[in-house]
Amino acid sequence: MNKAIRALALGLGLLAATASAQQQPPAGAAAGPQGANIFEVTRDDQAARQKIQPLNNAPVWRAVNSGETHYTTLPANEGGVLIDPGGEPWRELRNGPMTQGGGWFLVGVLALIAAFYLLRGTIRLSEPESGRRIERFTVVERAIHWTNAACFVTLAITGLVLLFGKHVLLPLFGPVPFSWLAIMSKTSHNFVGPLFAATTIAMFLMFVKDNIPKAYDLQWFAKAGGLFTKGGHVPSHRFNAGEKMIFWGGVVLLGIVVGATGFILDFPNFGQTRSLMQDAWWIHVGAAMLFMAMIAGHIYIGTIGMQGALDAMKTGYVDETWAKEHHEYWYDDIKAGRIPAVRSEGSALPPAAVAQPRQG
Repeated sequence: MNKAIRALALGLGLLAATASAQQQPPAGAAAGPQGANIFEVTRDDQAARQKIQPLNNAPVWRAVNSGETHYTTLPANEGGVLIDPGGEPWRELRNGPMTQGGGWFLVGVLALIAAFYLLRGTIRLSEPESGRRIERFTVVERAIHWTNAACFVTLAITGLVLLFGKHVLLPLFGPVPFSWLAIMSKTSHNFVGPLFAATTIAMFLMFVKDNIPKAYDLQWFAKAGGLFTKGGHVPSHRFNAGEKMIFWGGVVLLGIVVGATGFILDFPNFGQTRSLMQDAWWIHVGAAMLFMAMIAGHIYIGTIGMQGALDAMKTGYVDETWAKEHHEYWYDDIKAGRIPAVRSEGSALPPAAVAQPRQG
């Protein structure tokens, strides 16, 4: 009986030892990554993850990319945020709607201007020039205008290079030449911007009194300024309704928008957040494209679109016939003696070449 009990106890002991041995991992089996139930290991338990999945730093980069502020010795201007989660949506907006849509918008504007020129041609005077001149712009007015225009063209060209360069110019010129062009464009854009803002303020102060909207401007809009009918001139004063629209909508409104957002982007050391600068960028670019489209029409009318228009800004003078046909109310005030035909002192024009007030 005792022998049977001892044999049974020995058998149970051997069975228990065998089962325990089967549950123990073999020697050296603990080394290397181990499988784990993802529902049992939290996403942010980095210590546990390193035991199961060594070198997997996903929680660290997930926290970095969360947009939360972490510790830094330089906490100013979001210094504790290493990666801005809004950067990728901004990049998609830049390379998508702003670049593609904006590019086709500008192409469409240029196509419309070209089509208008082919159909309408240069708007010419209905009568021969009289040979008598009226001063339209003084030397100071022209200097400010041309300085502002030079700044605008520089900003437009450099802005287009920065926005479309990698899509259009990089494949043509290659990385090195394009990199130099992009660097020069960026530097020029940053330094010319404040000068453009200053000359825009000067233009506002100089021309605002002659750009006050009047009731007769509605007639100009109703007839589209006579642009689509030959000989259909619409009376206006020194500046017509179209010029006033460019002044208030372009120089003033869009000038303020591109100027304010440009300063936010140009001087990022005044506590601006990255989200503020991202918003400022797309507002800046959108307003700049509208501004370029508006000024493209202004440049067209002021050069090949209208006979004698460019002379006003080149020499400061226009012919009496030109003033009568395009700015009749202004011409009437000059002929009535309410406005001098020449405002600059020491004009080089002989008296016979200057328009004179009506007698009687």
